[in-house]
Amino acid sequence: MKKILGMGNALTDILLQIENDDLLKKLNLLKGGMQLINSEKVTEIQGNFNMSGAKMATGGSASNTVNGIARLGGKAGFFGKIGRDKVGEFFMQDTLHNGVVPHLSYSEQKSGTCTVLVSDDGERTLCTFLGAACELEPTDLKQEMFTGYDIFHIEGYLVQNHDLIHTAIKMAKEAGLLVSVDLASYNVVEANLDFLKSIVADYVDVVFANEEEAKAYTGKEPEEALIHIAEHAYIAVVKIGKDGSFVRSGDDQHSIKPYLAACIDTTGAGDLYAAGFLYGMACGLTLDKCGLIGSFVSSQVVEVLGAKMDDHIWEKINRQVEKIVAGIEN
Repeated sequence: MKKILGMGNALTDILLQIENDDLLKKLNLLKGGMQLINSEKVTEIQGNFNMSGAKMATGGSASNTVNGIARLGGKAGFFGKIGRDKVGEFFMQDTLHNGVVPHLSYSEQKSGTCTVLVSDDGERTLCTFLGAACELEPTDLKQEMFTGYDIFHIEGYLVQNHDLIHTAIKMAKEAGLLVSVDLASYNVVEANLDFLKSIVADYVDVVFANEEEAKAYTGKEPEEALIHIAEHAYIAVVKIGKDGSFVRSGDDQHSIKPYLAACIDTTGAGDLYAAGFLYGMACGLTLDKCGLIGSFVSSQVVEVLGAKMDDHIWEKINRQVEKIVAGIEN
């Protein structure tokens, strides 16, 4: 089985239930939104809670993806940056617990967190303090960290750091790895369009995008966008939410069915789709089977709060994956 190395923002999710939305108004937070905050704002927000009741889990897009790969039975590692603090130690230990090999560097800055305020209607308000996570630099990269891996997966939230991404993908290619990029967000695509197009043309083998990101990247609707991206990347994936996804490599194109889900929270859906798809690639499966695994895993994560699923859900997922691999499910 091929091994996958992810690189992204090393964030620890801290989930807190709120009794009503008055607190959001008090803290001047937009319900359902995501905003970047500083350490003082983290202290202000968390000062309203008994933190002993907080639920913590490793987060960040690429981290979610490699955690999912490991839970599927794949082999994965993760590269990011943490602080020398309790949150950083939690990130390290939880990464190990999830079966992922950590390749973490350290900063004197506090570890990054995403404080998630969950309203009683299930809506989530995200307050992201990047901290040490955003201090990844080209000098943190070592050629030996790519040794033993076959696929290098990058979250799009890092692409603002052009030097870091360019250095990383060059090292990955020199080590013989395929390069996978999740475009992450349409506004990230818009702000870094020329850079993204240049690295996709020169280095990237697999591109994941949802329909908004695909349109920002190509100016086209999903299926036409898929064809356009596949002209430059070895594999293109365009996700269209509840309607499924499209996958294309060369002239080989597949329409991947969605799985019905009682959606309560879409957090992590794209990350877990990538986990399923890359796991399929690591197993040498056909494109349609890779897509089906991605589709099923993402359908399960939207039924829970957050991007982490309990053991019994993963048992259900792995049973379904066995059917997909065997060709019983198509």
